[in-house]
Amino acid sequence: MVETRISTAERAARVRFRRAIALMVMTLVLPGSAQLVAGNARVGRIALRVWLGLVLLGAGSLVVSALHHDYAFWMVSSPTALQVLRLGLMGLAVGWALLFVDAWRIGQPLSLLLPHRRAVLGVNGVLCLTVASALLFGSHVVGVQRGMMLSMFSGSEVVGAHDGRFNVLLLGGDAGAGRTGLRPDSLTVASIDASTGRTVLVGLPRNMSGFTFPEGSIMAEQFPQGWDCDDCYLNALSTWATDHRQLFRGHHNPGVEATIEGVEGITGLKINYWAMVDLRGFRTLVDAVGGVTLNVRDRIPVGLPHDDFYTHIEPGVQKLDGFETLWFARARYDSDDYSRMARQKCVMAAMLDQLSPKDVLTHFSDIAAASSAMVSTNIPAGEVDRFIGLALKAKGQKISTVSLVPPAIVTSDPNLRKVHRMVQRAIDRAEGKKVTQRKGAKSEQVSASDEADAKASEESSESSGQDESAESVAPSEVTGGSIGSMRSGYAANEAEDLASAC
Repeated sequence: MVETRISTAERAARVRFRRAIALMVMTLVLPGSAQLVAGNARVGRIALRVWLGLVLLGAGSLVVSALHHDYAFWMVSSPTALQVLRLGLMGLAVGWALLFVDAWRIGQPLSLLLPHRRAVLGVNGVLCLTVASALLFGSHVVGVQRGMMLSMFSGSEVVGAHDGRFNVLLLGGDAGAGRTGLRPDSLTVASIDASTGRTVLVGLPRNMSGFTFPEGSIMAEQFPQGWDCDDCYLNALSTWATDHRQLFRGHHNPGVEATIEGVEGITGLKINYWAMVDLRGFRTLVDAVGGVTLNVRDRIPVGLPHDDFYTHIEPGVQKLDGFETLWFARARYDSDDYSRMARQKCVMAAMLDQLSPKDVLTHFSDIAAASSAMVSTNIPAGEVDRFIGLALKAKGQKISTVSLVPPAIVTSDPNLRKVHRMVQRAIDRAEGKKVTQRKGAKSEQVSASDEADAKASEESSESSGQDESAESVAPSEVTGGSIGSMRSGYAANEAEDLASAC
């Protein structure tokens, strides 16, 4: 009789143990089902309805995102949507954890044998912490994304496309030692087709001078004859405007505003938005995505000869880290500004081509932190989804380039009519329009500027600390790390397919 009673008690204990485990598994699979079966049925019904509603909402969002990518881009870029999602994940984490605790209570742990009691407590703790931690981590990732959107995209004015294109001025700034402020040393206009994403990169040399400003602009009122004085270069506009900020009332960044007016006068394009990239933060971004693969065509100096870290990046197709990529893009020792412009375009094309959604998700926090420190822009947060969509469209297409450099353009005295024609032709070709060459235009491009360009090239070479050979180099050769030469023009500076020129 005693053995029978012990056997019956053991079987009852095992049943209670299995029941307690089952209640926790039910809570994991269908939150609220344990309460509906053995606890507070009202709480169970509410929890189940909330869970099923969230599942349907999530599934519906995935379907809509697959069919309409704009919805997905809006979800990951809207601060309001991200805040709702963040709070929802936090609430779900707390609510689910409470349901696990209640399921443990319903399992009557005090009626279990001590080994079973410990096992139930351990299983419940693991499930509770695992689920809550996963949801809270998701909430953290969403919070990081929202913080990045708020810190980076603080613009408030939405500007529509001009002639079917968005023109975004990309400024590469360097606030290194001995420099005042973040001055733009790299200037590129990304002209993006508002429908297809087909992009044309218009490169402007930082040493361009002698240009005029758009009629009615602030700078045109101050310099009606144009930006033509001692040391009046394109990248000096920012410093001048910062020193005369009283002229730019209502503008948050006078330096950028003056630079935009200069770029509009040179290119004939109306700028929609701007983005300033701090080159020091760029290094961090490249490291965050695991490096970028580039075709290094000849030895690129890292630093200057007097630097204790001075070395070279050797030729070959290789993956460069952030430090190396930064020097690949900015080096001009044993080179020149125009080769550097070509290499910078190659870096842009490589990052657009190689940065995949998987990389973004894997290194999300690092990328967000690097981007916040690296980029300032006036693009409103509400427009980010549009540009994400255009970037993904551009990823699968050729990128065209046109650069306003010798031998086509004399940077010290640019022919703005010719510049406007060059820019428009590049855009027309990118849009698939038939481009007709004006009779005699080719000979004009060479003969009218050869002598002045040679002088400009010599001056540029002197400023970069080395001499340029007078002998013309065939475009198939490599100088300064880019295909071509200063005299013939670098392939990446004017190409219908940038990738093939890199």
